[in-house]
Amino acid sequence: MKLKQKLKQNTLSIGSWITIGHQSVVEIMTTAGFDWLTLDLEHSVIELSQAQDLIAHIKHNGCQALVRVSKNEEVIIKRIMDAGADGVIVPMINSAEDARQAVNFVKYPPVGKRGVGLARAQKYGTGFDDYKKWLNDESVVIAQIEHIQAVENIEAILDVKDIDGIMIGPYDLSGSMGFPGEYDREDVKAAIEKVEQACKSKNKPLGFHVIQPDYNLIKEKQGKGYTFLAFSLDFYFLGDKVRGEMNQLKQGL
Repeated sequence: MKLKQKLKQNTLSIGSWITIGHQSVVEIMTTAGFDWLTLDLEHSVIELSQAQDLIAHIKHNGCQALVRVSKNEEVIIKRIMDAGADGVIVPMINSAEDARQAVNFVKYPPVGKRGVGLARAQKYGTGFDDYKKWLNDESVVIAQIEHIQAVENIEAILDVKDIDGIMIGPYDLSGSMGFPGEYDREDVKAAIEKVEQACKSKNKPLGFHVIQPDYNLIKEKQGKGYTFLAFSLDFYFLGDKVRGEMNQLKQGL
C-alpha cells in the first residue's frame, strides 16, 4: 500500500532518516524494509543535486522518498518536488496559514500555486499529464509541529485540506518553551499530549521521530496511537552498532 493511502487510512507506516549523502547508504537502508526514507535537507550537508540522485536510488529500491526541506519556502519545495520526491516534511508549521502555504508550494493550480516546470518528476516533459494526476492523488505533505504556537493552533492546522499528517519535533518544541532538550518536563509533555489528543479526535495521522535505534521505543509510540513513525537515522544505526560491538570486544580482551 502506498504511503498516501496509509496516511488516509491512518494505518502504521515506518520510515527512517538519511543525513549521509551517498547512494550506498540509502541502498543499504532500503534493505531493512522501511516504507519510506526521508532525506534531511534542514540539518545535513546534502545538496539539491545529491538529493535528486538519492531520491532516484530510494525509489528504485522499492521505498518512497520524502524530503525534510530546509524551510517552508516556495523555491526549495518546488525544486525538490521537481526532482521526483514523493512528498515533503515541512519544518516549523505554526499556523493554518503556514500549512496552506506548504500545500500551495507542493500542488499545482487550482489546488495550490506551484509554478509548472519540466524536470525529472515530469519525465522531462514526456509524463506531465500523468504527473499532474499523481500530484493530486499521491503526493504527501507532512507538517512538523515543533513550536508552542503550533500546539496552540493544532486543530486549525489539522483542518487544512491536503495536510496528510503531522510530525512532532520534541527538541524544538521544548526549546520554544524555553527548555531545549527537556522534553520530559510536565509542561512539555502536556503540550505533546494536546497534539496527540487533537490528532486522535480528528482521526489524523500522528507522527514522531524516534531518534534512538531501539525498536521498543517505536512499539511504545505505536501503543500511544502514533501511525507515522520515523525510526532513528543512518548515523545512529551505524554508530550504535559499531560502538556496541567494539565495547563488547574490548570487555572480552
